[in-house]
Amino acid sequence: MLDIQKIIKDRARENVALHQNINPQFAKVLKTIGFDKSYVKALGVSLFDADNIEYYDFLAGYGVFGLGRNHPKMKKLFRDFLDLDTPSLVQMDAPLLSGLLAERLVQIFGHNIRDTVYFTNSGTESIESAIKFVRGATGRERIINLEHAFHGLTTGSLSVNGNAEFKDGFGTLLPSDTLPLNNLNLLEEKLKTKQYAAFIFEPVQGKGVFVPDQTFLQNAITLCKKYGTLTIADEVQSGLGRTGKWLACEHFDIEPDIVCLSKALSGGICPVGAVVYKREIYNKVFSRMDRCVVHSSTFGQNDYAMFCGLAALSILEEEQLIQNAAKMGKSLLAKLNALKEKHDWIKEVRGKGLMIGIEFQKPSGIKKKIAWELVHKMDKGLFGELIVMSLLSRHRILTQVSGHHQDIVKMLPPFIINETHVNHFVESLDDVLTNCDKVTGPIFTMGKNLARHIVNQNT
Repeated sequence: MLDIQKIIKDRARENVALHQNINPQFAKVLKTIGFDKSYVKALGVSLFDADNIEYYDFLAGYGVFGLGRNHPKMKKLFRDFLDLDTPSLVQMDAPLLSGLLAERLVQIFGHNIRDTVYFTNSGTESIESAIKFVRGATGRERIINLEHAFHGLTTGSLSVNGNAEFKDGFGTLLPSDTLPLNNLNLLEEKLKTKQYAAFIFEPVQGKGVFVPDQTFLQNAITLCKKYGTLTIADEVQSGLGRTGKWLACEHFDIEPDIVCLSKALSGGICPVGAVVYKREIYNKVFSRMDRCVVHSSTFGQNDYAMFCGLAALSILEEEQLIQNAAKMGKSLLAKLNALKEKHDWIKEVRGKGLMIGIEFQKPSGIKKKIAWELVHKMDKGLFGELIVMSLLSRHRILTQVSGHHQDIVKMLPPFIINETHVNHFVESLDDVLTNCDKVTGPIFTMGKNLARHIVNQNT
């Protein structure tokens, strides 16, 4: 019989080596940047490695762990649920739990406008479904997306990404056009052709944490209605409380035709996604009884995912975690902006709630400028990577670079963080940037070592 506890204990340190069978290039990257840790335990905001060293997780599985990792209520509820032996995935039935979760999603996210739900297994599948729905409902093929957009990496969602590095090498994708953020004139110029099924957007963009002008999305939706183009809000990362509200759309007082959800809806237990949309779109896609399964997913309504969605929503409300995300986000933004006044490495701090990006810039001072230019000659995105590496190696905080060739570090901490976590992060970043002031400091030594490693790997 499989003894999973023993296997994990005995082989915990083999994790990176085992990924030679999955993605050896990614394993190589982890080794190169010092992220080849063996994490063996996770609780709340914290990860623990095989040596029982604690790390603060300000990445949260790209936003999955809104509740924190292994939330005690979530674990208990899920164990109790497993004991029910529910008849999941009968397929030729109307499952109770998916009906209950759909009812709850419409109550929270429908706003008396969206009253229909389609369940998926991930964020990118939610986007794929939305693209299919708008093409079916409008009879049009093209989609408009924004620069810096990230909507997933399967073929349809990849088509509406605003970053060429993800698209390169994969041939002809679905017809789409990429527009600059906040450019209403160009948007209307495109919409006038009446070729576009939808305009898709993230209310707060994940790649770079770019926030639109306050009225841009309102005006964009008005234009889309005028020209018969539907609107899709990608709330996969920004939704479920991440920005301090149920939906990031609420910051801009907008009501798109379709809202795509995932990540935090899982409660950190079981993958789940959802598309919450208008009944008139449903009626055009699932237009007859013989088209009732014109779009479907085998695992989409499985009881385990549906239960996790119900439990996650319940815990978010019971523990007022969305309110805490708003409060801690406000505190973190204020303290980071104060740090900006101290360090001219920081160009801008931006975001909503606990979705925050820090963009860096060439500093003043000849020595620091030279150091900046040397780092950028090695790689355009290396400075941000060095910040992320130093936060992990010096202060045991897990963060991420926000995108290719961007001097932006991004934070997505769980909604459960408190002032202790906020202060530790700000003090740690202060220390890292203070060391950046020294041309001989550890961050540039690390940069030289990384560049040497890259050269050695390529020779």
